[in-house]
Amino acid sequence: MSTTTITDASRAARTFLAGEEARIDGDIKVRGEAIYTADCSREGMLWGAFAESPYPRAKIVSIDATAALAVPGVVAVLTGQDVGERRFGNLISDWPVLAYGEVTFVGEFVAAVAAETREAAAEAVAQLDITYEELPAQLDALAAIKPDAPLTHPNVASFKYAGPPRSPMPHPNMQGHEIHVKGDPDAAFAKADRVFERTFTTPRYHAGYLEPRATLVWFDGGGVLHVVSSHKGPFKLRDIMAQLLEVDKDHVIVEPSYIGGEFGAKGLAIEVPPLAFLARATGRPIKHVRTYLEDVRSSHVRHASTTRVRIAASNDGTMQALDFTTIFDGGAYGAQKPAPGVLPGRPPKLPYQLANMRMERAAVYTNTVPAAFLRAPGDLQIIFALESMIDIVAHELRIDPLEFRLKNAIADGDTDIEGNPLTESRSREVLGALREAMHWDEPLPAGRGRGLALSARHIAGGATSFLVTVQPDGGLAVHTGAVEPGVGQHTVIQRVLAAELGIDPERITVTRGNTRDVPLDPGIGGSKGTNILSHTAVDAAQKIRALFTEAGVDHLAWNDAVRAVTKDGPVVLTAAGSQVHAPGHAMHLNFGAYGADVSIDAETGTIKVNEIVFVADVGQIINPIAHKGQIDGGFLMGLGSALTEEIVLEDGRIVNAALSDYKLPTQRDMPPFRVIQLPPTGGPGAYGAKAAGEFNTSGVAPAIANAIEAACGVRLTALGITSERIYDALHQLPQTARS
Repeated sequence: MSTTTITDASRAARTFLAGEEARIDGDIKVRGEAIYTADCSREGMLWGAFAESPYPRAKIVSIDATAALAVPGVVAVLTGQDVGERRFGNLISDWPVLAYGEVTFVGEFVAAVAAETREAAAEAVAQLDITYEELPAQLDALAAIKPDAPLTHPNVASFKYAGPPRSPMPHPNMQGHEIHVKGDPDAAFAKADRVFERTFTTPRYHAGYLEPRATLVWFDGGGVLHVVSSHKGPFKLRDIMAQLLEVDKDHVIVEPSYIGGEFGAKGLAIEVPPLAFLARATGRPIKHVRTYLEDVRSSHVRHASTTRVRIAASNDGTMQALDFTTIFDGGAYGAQKPAPGVLPGRPPKLPYQLANMRMERAAVYTNTVPAAFLRAPGDLQIIFALESMIDIVAHELRIDPLEFRLKNAIADGDTDIEGNPLTESRSREVLGALREAMHWDEPLPAGRGRGLALSARHIAGGATSFLVTVQPDGGLAVHTGAVEPGVGQHTVIQRVLAAELGIDPERITVTRGNTRDVPLDPGIGGSKGTNILSHTAVDAAQKIRALFTEAGVDHLAWNDAVRAVTKDGPVVLTAAGSQVHAPGHAMHLNFGAYGADVSIDAETGTIKVNEIVFVADVGQIINPIAHKGQIDGGFLMGLGSALTEEIVLEDGRIVNAALSDYKLPTQRDMPPFRVIQLPPTGGPGAYGAKAAGEFNTSGVAPAIANAIEAACGVRLTALGITSERIYDALHQLPQTARS
């Protein structure tokens, strides 16, 4: 191995990354050898099951477990009275282990059963005699924050909040609330030539992951709780359980398993706490695996929302002020949300320069299924509203929608609403590429239209570390706490290490360890994995080079150098990486633009998507296979949010929980889809990497909605966009407009 500088190594690494990729977990998954939580078991294991509330809100009058305990094989039944009023959560601890005194949404766990078989546990649940007294339920988020609205949780003041300091809630039915202001929007609205206002709504969505939630827990002989769970943040889960059980963190160990997809929704394992109490009560391991029907009807969903948007503009098309308020329906509990303020994500990044802005967001308690972080949390709802409104303003001012966006595009050095300057804007580049790719300026026949949406998204940061063992045979064994839900996190580590060191990737193994044996990892979320893991891998490579230099063997070939430094046995190094954005400092964003070409049948309202074009600014690609999967998958998820998916509630109950009624898009629904990638320039990750997992989801719905308006004159302000809604809107238009 010859001596190289970091610059030379990085140049060689870029060449390597442009080559072929093999997923590090690909072979074992194809062979069916990957271990997921549902595959795990323990000797003497019992099965857990839960009795769920049939009411959105009710008092628990009594629970008689006599018949349940008589079912052969049943070992234990626990209720809220047995566990006590113990609550847990990421930032706000409002979710009870088991319902205590009241139930607050349909599907809430009321009792937990442990039995020798899964069938016996289910039978025992059916035999529980539970008496309820139904209470008035709060099912509407807007109604819940009226001054005289009854409290969803009368004991809300007792919920512990562990996040950074926040202002008091304007209403006790709010889980979280914040207002950001830039400039003087009130003055700008007062002086503007034109002011436009509309309200937009979005429904709830399920994440649609392949693997329903699963859990296995047990206590060892030393009283240490072991957990296997499809949870995206093992160390966070460890901390929650330690606090709940009132033990030190080293008395909880989260064991590794693969996660079969999660899209942000597996950030709180609500089954682990009651199963842990069952394991403590019985002295035996407990396992629970949800069915898909159970998972959809009572687990975390994307927040439903209502967004009121106001835009002030001059007659020449300059946006002078933006004011929007988004009310998110947070459901019965806010425990799942990890973001400061107990809101669905950070304030959205906007691709426009606006001197005057006001942004208000609130998450509200209702007696409905709790809402979660899902891919691009908060952005999908808000971007649908804002990008639809941008088109409305452009049309009212008789300006081409693409030209309107170009005129108002954000530029380098412009600041967002939080005061962060932008280090590199690519708004105009993505719009220019979209214009060319879609032949934007060419006319289309009647009944056909083009629409677009421009968006920008932050790239989350954080800090992580992992262990690297240099082995005498020339291999490297990475031991990390980073989970692998199918997004290629472990492959990032392997490829960057191989690229930096100039060795075959097959020499590098990457495995996830339990929370006792590996350093702290923050878990996945915010598209930060590539960002922070790539830097950690570069640090590992630098420390290996330093090891060779200190031993005086950096001039040797790889195998010879490794043999020299491992003559006394394997060498273990700790690699660390951190990429944290400081408030007020320049930041990179992902920029993207969607263009949609659609046709509308005026007689039936049927929509045909002729083509979708996506222009993507993703920086340096490290995992080509994972990158394509993220781009295609993010688009298809956005397409489902736009056209086919919508969780329907009646009296607080999900009525379309079965996949036969909740239409996830499949490959057959995929329209012609082209991706144009801008040449990489820079980004916060190693080699200028950015992100690809979330910025490509939120723009799909507004691009299609804008194309529908261009095709037939119908402006839809609610998702999902169905043929029925188009048909109804068409028949509200004057006959001349329809023809």
